[in-house]
Amino acid sequence: MKQIARDLLIERGAKIEDIADIVYELQKKYISNLTMKDCMDAIERVLDKREVQNAILTGIELDKLAEKKMLSEPLQSLIDSDNPLYGIDEILVLSIVNVYGSIGFTNFGYVDKLKPGIIGKLDEEGKAENRCNTYLDDIIGAIAAAAASSIAHNFEDLKE
Repeated sequence: MKQIARDLLIERGAKIEDIADIVYELQKKYISNLTMKDCMDAIERVLDKREVQNAILTGIELDKLAEKKMLSEPLQSLIDSDNPLYGIDEILVLSIVNVYGSIGFTNFGYVDKLKPGIIGKLDEEGKAENRCNTYLDDIIGAIAAAAASSIAHNFEDLKE
């Protein structure tokens, strides 16, 4: 299941390295010796979780169905346009950050608003190329937020 989820992310244009760039940016000012390997390891820990895999499978499938115009109205239009009042895309990925407590939530809110790196690229690509990335950009943000939170928790554990 983890490999399927990873493959879906890559198929949709999000490499683990792209997500690691966001994680690094979120944590570099707090952990001076942070490496990209640390960030990628944290992402792998996040992807190990069944809740994360399920959110990836569900969200990407909804994006794909919306691209093919296979959803009933008004859901088709809401997802296709990434309607700001829809919000279910954010609710789905809260299952990812929920595992990592308040740091996960605040990190997700931050990246959801700022849309750094691959998140912004996918968000814009969806609008420009008639692709639906309504769920994907939030999935990536949640994975990055969760991985950054995992690093923060592990760093604190090492200090104690």
